[in-house]
Amino acid sequence: MKISDIATYLAQKTVLATEEFESLAVDRRRGVQELLKSFHRRRRAEENELKRLEGMLAEEKSIWNQGHVNIAGVDEAGRGPLAGPVVAAAVVFHPDTMIEYLDDSKRLSAKRREILFDEIIFRSKAYGIGSASSIEIDQLNIHTATFLAMHRALNKMNIEPDYILVDGFRLPDCCCGQKAIIGGDSRSLSIAGASVLAKVTRDKMMQRIHEKYPIYGFNRNKGYGTAEHRKAIKQHGLSPEHRRSFKLKEDYPKYGAGSSDLRT
Repeated sequence: MKISDIATYLAQKTVLATEEFESLAVDRRRGVQELLKSFHRRRRAEENELKRLEGMLAEEKSIWNQGHVNIAGVDEAGRGPLAGPVVAAAVVFHPDTMIEYLDDSKRLSAKRREILFDEIIFRSKAYGIGSASSIEIDQLNIHTATFLAMHRALNKMNIEPDYILVDGFRLPDCCCGQKAIIGGDSRSLSIAGASVLAKVTRDKMMQRIHEKYPIYGFNRNKGYGTAEHRKAIKQHGLSPEHRRSFKLKEDYPKYGAGSSDLRT
């Protein structure tokens, strides 16, 4: 076989038969040996990814074994920014669903998150996305507003979960069993799925807010307190999307007629 034919063949294989491996191993061509090494590296990476995903299903499997069926992972995006909403998502997977490369959204590139967003929705048993606005954050405080967004996400699902896994803190007023997992978006596949849904949704919301208030660079900073963002606030004041209950060291001017200063 030509080296190009071998490359095509190996790209389609997940396992080599003994005679296939032996035939390639004795082939003296350097290109063939490099292809064989590449095949083994790919297989090791695939095996490691499978083990990682199986580990991220450990919490779900334990709860499935207790008789629960619809386990919802719940997570949020946007607790820390100075502007914009906090967004939460809930997702229920069919038992033993494994989505390759799914992880804590903060560990993934924007492109990877976009790809996974569609796959999570397609392969989920149910999902819901909810948010709380900057006004609600100021009225309630960020902690309570985050719980409000989570409840809204759960209420938007077309099935009612009988157990939830939450990243970080237990969810008050929950009508079913739950477990809070610190760092859950990297320890539970369901929470990781919710993490990606929430992050991608919020990023799109911040893009729309950017188009309305482009001077703050929300398309880049997503409302977080970067040097660029703080400089823009100092020059132009606060937009209606800024969280006025968040404390900052600087005294910022008003934004436009009728806006109020950031409260301290």
